[in-house]
Amino acid sequence: MKPAIVIVDMLKDSLEAEPGFPITPLACDICPNINRLTEFARGRSMPVIFSMDSFLKGDFIFGGKMKERSIRGTRDAEVTELLIQAPTDIYSPKRRFSAFYKTDMDQILRLHGVDTVVICGISTHWCVLITALDALSNDFQAYILEDCCAAFTREIHETTLNLYRNNPLYPLFKIMTSVEFMKKVHT
Repeated sequence: MKPAIVIVDMLKDSLEAEPGFPITPLACDICPNINRLTEFARGRSMPVIFSMDSFLKGDFIFGGKMKERSIRGTRDAEVTELLIQAPTDIYSPKRRFSAFYKTDMDQILRLHGVDTVVICGISTHWCVLITALDALSNDFQAYILEDCCAAFTREIHETTLNLYRNNPLYPLFKIMTSVEFMKKVHT
């Protein structure tokens, strides 16, 4: 197994903005787990990739209920300072939900010889899940780390993960904790 850690949408506008969003406290709660995971990964030369919303002003996506946010080139579209970052980290802006859609994520992963995408971030039921499904569609194993992801509520988070715990693509697609993942890599 040759994994990469992909951290989805852990941005200043979601975690540091005032007054914040319903997901903000839950997203902040997972930062220590993600920091432990990325320290572990960097110590083993695993790629750490930040996949970040990076919308254009007036983007199509704002035609629904979502207000303009994470505008490319603004502070809001940067990775939160609650997460430890390193010079070796890779930053991959995205204009839609998946870390793969119209980005060079596939090429980044293949350049590093990756076969397994380990996904963290927000939100479990949306961008994290879509990234996992697109990883599978691009022939990578996909692991969602349940203690390194958050949704708008704990119930949405758990319900989403429970839908996929016993999926027909197991072991290609797994739900696990960061501790389980680190033990798996360590052995």
